[in-house]
Amino acid sequence: MKEIEKMNAGLTYNFFDKEIVALKENALKKCRQFNQLSPTDNKQQAMLIKQLFGSTGNNVYVQPNFNCDVGSNIHVGEDFLTNYNVTILDIAQVTIGDYCMIGPNTLISTVGHPLAGENRRKKWAEASPITIGDDVWIGGNCTILPGVSIGNNVVIAAGAVVTKDIESNCIAGGVPAKIIRKIL
Repeated sequence: MKEIEKMNAGLTYNFFDKEIVALKENALKKCRQFNQLSPTDNKQQAMLIKQLFGSTGNNVYVQPNFNCDVGSNIHVGEDFLTNYNVTILDIAQVTIGDYCMIGPNTLISTVGHPLAGENRRKKWAEASPITIGDDVWIGGNCTILPGVSIGNNVVIAAGAVVTKDIESNCIAGGVPAKIIRKIL
């Protein structure tokens, strides 16, 4: 298998592979173009994000600086909003539902690296998809790790690191994030 095929299949792959590097460079160029737009040019911003992402709802609001690995692996619903300095490392698919807000300086990462140093030296990586439901508010400075699913109507408290699935209708926070209480 080619490295990009391994990556797309969720297998361990070499992230320095030429095809994978080219894919990431394409996203870097598009993100740079987006981040250099006038901050008041909402129409152009929305148009570029809709070109970058795999799919979007009608209303998409992304504040600069925004960065991602691929772009086309990001799928967001209606009324999607990010604040400043959000990064989505979308080597695997990231699916975000309707009416979601993401606070500043948040990282959503589908990619990880082996624990064994010898394999990190080989530039190996692997990725697992992330799913975020409808009506989710992710506070500022949060980290969402590979393979996580977050249910509907969830608040992730500022500074949380989400390492495991979070059920619907709750507030979660901490490092690692745990359910703090239910939301009715």
